[in-house]
Amino acid sequence: MEIDITSEVALKNSIFRIGYIFSVDGREVRIKVDKSKNASHLLFQGDLIKNVSVGSYLKIAKGYMSIIGKVEGEYVKEERVFNQEYNKAEDKIDRVLIIKLLGYIESGKFKRGIKELPLIGNECYLIDKVEFERIHEFVKEDDISLKIGTLNLEPSQDIKVGINGLFASHIGVFGNTGSGKSYTLAKIYRELFLEAGKLNSFKDNAKFILFDFNGEYNKDDAIISDKKVYNLSTHSDKDKIPFTEKDILNVELISIMANATEKTQQPFIKRAISYYKNVYNGDDNLSYFKNILKSRLIAIYQMSDKVKCDLLLDYLISILPEIITNNGFSESLKSDVSWQGVSKGYYLSPWEYPFNIFSKDELKIKETILYNHIDSFKFSKSLIDRLIAFLHLQLIEDVLGNRAQNEHIAPAINKLKSFKKDIDKIIDTESGDDFWANKNFVVINMNEANINMKKMIPLLLSHKVYSEHKAHKKGVKSLNIIIDEAHNILSYTSQRESETWKDYRLETFEEIIKEGRKFGVFLTIASQRPSDISSTIISQLHNYFIHRLINDKDLQMVESTISYLDKTSAEMLPILPTGACVLAGQLATIPVVVKIDEFSSKENEPDNKTFELVKIWERKK
Repeated sequence: MEIDITSEVALKNSIFRIGYIFSVDGREVRIKVDKSKNASHLLFQGDLIKNVSVGSYLKIAKGYMSIIGKVEGEYVKEERVFNQEYNKAEDKIDRVLIIKLLGYIESGKFKRGIKELPLIGNECYLIDKVEFERIHEFVKEDDISLKIGTLNLEPSQDIKVGINGLFASHIGVFGNTGSGKSYTLAKIYRELFLEAGKLNSFKDNAKFILFDFNGEYNKDDAIISDKKVYNLSTHSDKDKIPFTEKDILNVELISIMANATEKTQQPFIKRAISYYKNVYNGDDNLSYFKNILKSRLIAIYQMSDKVKCDLLLDYLISILPEIITNNGFSESLKSDVSWQGVSKGYYLSPWEYPFNIFSKDELKIKETILYNHIDSFKFSKSLIDRLIAFLHLQLIEDVLGNRAQNEHIAPAINKLKSFKKDIDKIIDTESGDDFWANKNFVVINMNEANINMKKMIPLLLSHKVYSEHKAHKKGVKSLNIIIDEAHNILSYTSQRESETWKDYRLETFEEIIKEGRKFGVFLTIASQRPSDISSTIISQLHNYFIHRLINDKDLQMVESTISYLDKTSAEMLPILPTGACVLAGQLATIPVVVKIDEFSSKENEPDNKTFELVKIWERKK
């Protein structure tokens, strides 16, 4: 028995037909629904088919082209001319759908954008299962697909993304606490490592660094087990991140640490860093430095201004190690000298008449405790200690040469000193170890670091790995920088830091997000407060996973910045269930609400479970 294909198509079209277009206004189209199609479900070949409603997709037939639109609203209107004698009262009401055009189907593929606008009178149809799948195909033919979840309202429809489409882009993951934001971040990277790990050069040519502010990813198997974790702490001795001197000795960076003023203190710091590089990196640097100290001490001891002389002596003494007596006290390095008020100069005690003040007898200076103690000086293993020594030496030289005043420069040195202890606990510039430790995934756990280091370390490391990556040949390797709780370092409203520091921090990450893509550097940020993050950074993201957002400022930021988000998806954000998010961006031909898949093993999940107070309070002692 032969099947009449033409009649079958005609039957299907008659059942799937919804109505016709009566208004076209740019992308917005209005459809008058057939009166026989107002039921909640339709019956076709023994199957119940869900009828059109807000959020559904429709197909508009224009000749041989199928234009796809999404229902964004509906309303009813009453017919002005109605025959009450021959029609039922309910037939007096017309149902009208408001449609936003999304794209079209061509050569069996759904394409976003408008190629042609429909015409008034064009018929509209429900889409079938095959067309529904085509609309939700987000993976290109030459890409590798990753299944990340299912359609929230249609669990039978898998949502897959392409590795190139998602990870060769800047990604934003947003959502309030408890909405599943960190879970989604971990899930997409877990799927990436499982699939891309099968590729020959993945480990050699792909690098990932994740900044973890709350200790959610430092478990042995979180995301993957083959990773390097740096557990940082400013309270106890834990891991240290290997840096080179070049990474730290950046004028702008040191100026920010020292909270240096632009016109006075920054030029001073620049001179001190240049001084450091010339002396410390030279031949026999220790002897050379000691000789400089001795020559400067002679110049100081020969001054006639006691106040200035004592100030510079204190700076020089701060460079040298202390002399500890048998009683455990620090011995004064000036105990053998005295000031002669009439002659205005220091002399060697006990005095001999006539006074041999140092300005007239330079040889006496070489007999002092301070002069001879210079020979005990050794360079510290701490880079910041060494730099502070050169800053003091530079200040001594500038004051001696009337190039700077102490009160203008000293605050910057003291500020840098306050950073020293924290930096020494977290940064290692001596070991020369490989930062990546032969891994391609590094987690920086900053849960036990103080607020200053939580802001400093991501900036330092991002600048380091980005600069190193740019130095390599373009296109050979990729680098993904992942920042969870990104509002901690990408906020432009922070009141705890100077404007200079905030500008430098934001400019660094804005450069990465603006220019990084051409060098194979991609940024993934996750945050519960997108409104706190620089709008420049938000607008440069390519793909978004948006979980539940309730705050009005966050919703306004998302709606105004993300051009890929339609009205229906935006209105869903405050009521999304936990684990569901709106996927929108360049890789998704249309915004969709995705229910993210669960991890196959709890060990791979981030450690971010919501506290269940009743269970905790019910525990037995």
